[in-house]
Amino acid sequence: MSDSPLGIGIDFGGTTVKIAVVYQSHIIDQAPPITTLDFQGPDDLIDAMVRTVEDLRARHEGIASIGVGMPGLVNFEKGLVYGLTNVPGWEAVPLRRLLEAKIGLPVAVDNDANCMAFAEWRCGAGRGFQNVVFMSLGTGVGGAIIANGQMIRGMRHGAGEIGQTSIDYQGRTGHYGNHGALEDYVGNNEITARAREAYTAAGIKKPLEECSPAALAAAAHHGDKIAFAQWDLVGQMLATAAMNCCWLLNPEAIVIGGGVARAGELLFHPFREHLLAQLSGPFKDGLMILPAAFGHEAGIIGASALAREHAVGARQLV
Repeated sequence: MSDSPLGIGIDFGGTTVKIAVVYQSHIIDQAPPITTLDFQGPDDLIDAMVRTVEDLRARHEGIASIGVGMPGLVNFEKGLVYGLTNVPGWEAVPLRRLLEAKIGLPVAVDNDANCMAFAEWRCGAGRGFQNVVFMSLGTGVGGAIIANGQMIRGMRHGAGEIGQTSIDYQGRTGHYGNHGALEDYVGNNEITARAREAYTAAGIKKPLEECSPAALAAAAHHGDKIAFAQWDLVGQMLATAAMNCCWLLNPEAIVIGGGVARAGELLFHPFREHLLAQLSGPFKDGLMILPAAFGHEAGIIGASALAREHAVGARQLV
């Protein structure tokens, strides 16, 4: 088996599947995206992924492994996809076995948030830490946990779902029957809807597109007090979930990425203040609150790095 540092990372999304060649933490070649919903089920889409991988391998010698990040519940040890969010037909799909049989390279398959966290842990903002909580803020809230230098996966490989933890036991009933789930308050759509309500209450009519996180960030930078207050509220809600993580896990750092985090200090400043106000010395002294180093490419980089390490580890056990 090759010791080449080249690998392939696959970021499987509900809209597109992105596939790229990765060297360390750098994407050196990326194929045109595959439109996820153009395919009726797993078989045809997997074949399209294989064709794309083979095209990349034809251009780059020595690709040693393939990593795949999937938006759903994945058994990492078996490479089995239990089910995907917003992509029908992917139930109990042995993706690792299928890809290895078709391509002939070692494959690692994991949850997409775990892949993003792995990129940050190995190459980005979380590098060098042994205890880190990762959050990714977008349409939903993804999460992952590194504790004592290991990724925590849990009994059924579902650990780290910070977006489903509660910030209000009497809050909204979520998709899974859980009350007050974080992502039901700080997802893109929820932030947008709440901002429009705040503008309406102040007698200001705004279309939804002018209430999005990006629009709110721009407005706050121009002195809009309503927009500024919305970021304080998002920071407070996020801090409540992070506070629970800190008391439970006592991390060295919290790394936050995703589209919502692009607001920068509009989010990080209130988040930091609300979080530290709820922690005592051993839990807040030295605690680092960091923006993620990578953007949309984090899933690809992390999947490739995870596959690389998994392949090397498997060889060392032989």
